[in-house]
Amino acid sequence: MHNGNAGVPPGSSDRNAGVAAGSSGSSNSADEDVGVPLHNASVPPKAGEDVGVPEWHSRGYLPHRDRPGLLQAITFRLADSLPQEMLVTLEEELARLPEDRRSIERRRRIEQWLDAGMGCCALGHPAMAQTMQASLLHFDGDRYRLLAWCVMPNHVHVLMEPLHPLSKIVQGWKSFTARWALARNESLGLKIPSTKHLWMREYWDRYIRDEEHLSRVVQYIQQNPVKAGLCERAEQWRWSSARGAGGDASVPDT
Repeated sequence: MHNGNAGVPPGSSDRNAGVAAGSSGSSNSADEDVGVPLHNASVPPKAGEDVGVPEWHSRGYLPHRDRPGLLQAITFRLADSLPQEMLVTLEEELARLPEDRRSIERRRRIEQWLDAGMGCCALGHPAMAQTMQASLLHFDGDRYRLLAWCVMPNHVHVLMEPLHPLSKIVQGWKSFTARWALARNESLGLKIPSTKHLWMREYWDRYIRDEEHLSRVVQYIQQNPVKAGLCERAEQWRWSSARGAGGDASVPDT
């Protein structure tokens, strides 16, 4: 059993991590009650499998389902990736829709805006993207099992089986990469507007319901760079599981 933040490579302190990365939170379109637990990513899940009673909790937003072994699709984004005024306008527009349509429409609109490449897009810098990918890969098979991932210019998608609490894993990724980026903001020309915050406080998470859902999520994650017009084929994107198994887990020496 390992201590500390589950996504932080050895040698990186997680003290005062909230200052650098912001506290991790979660929002979840928690409209399903069946998930797919996997203890070996190579074993296909069974639709309708009895997963027992998982743990539910809330961080003041939507309910969040977190249990080791339950496959989770995670999206987290840079703090300046969406202007606050756009989010306020969006919520005003969503209030006019039936309640059961708001969550889907919110996610759809925000995904469109993220793919438009708003904000400083610090993750678009090759060294920053490589550092983010290295953080994801570092504890793969130890504290979680990665199934798919993609580092976009202003957000990150991950599909994984967590073996530690999900919030600690995400906070570990955020803490390590925030310290790395903020220390090199000027030298690399990352243009991060804040001297203290890299990441948006919240993250989205959705647990995987069945095999069909799993296939759709993998496809979405790996095709995101193509959809955003960043490459012609998914395997051309260097910071994605579509590039090939494993990936480069080394942090650039800059």
